[in-house]
Amino acid sequence: MPTNEQALKEHLLQTDVEYRELAHTHRDLDRRLHELAHKSYLSEQEQTEEITLKKRKLQLKDRMADILRRHREGSPATAAHH
Repeated sequence: MPTNEQALKEHLLQTDVEYRELAHTHRDLDRRLHELAHKSYLSEQEQTEEITLKKRKLQLKDRMADILRRHREGSPATAAHH
């Protein structure tokens, strides 16, 4: 099943605008979190940013999982309108 899951993700990246935008944003947040993680000291503002980014990243992941689930269940039209 992982191959099918990966194939579906690749398909959605090519065909579903919302999924593609979510994936790009998720990747950008991940990069910023990686930058913050490699700092020896985080200011208060950076600590707050880190928490906010982690929460946003989880929201994006949940939305992407929802789109995947709907496509797996055979109702891509529903996923596209959500």
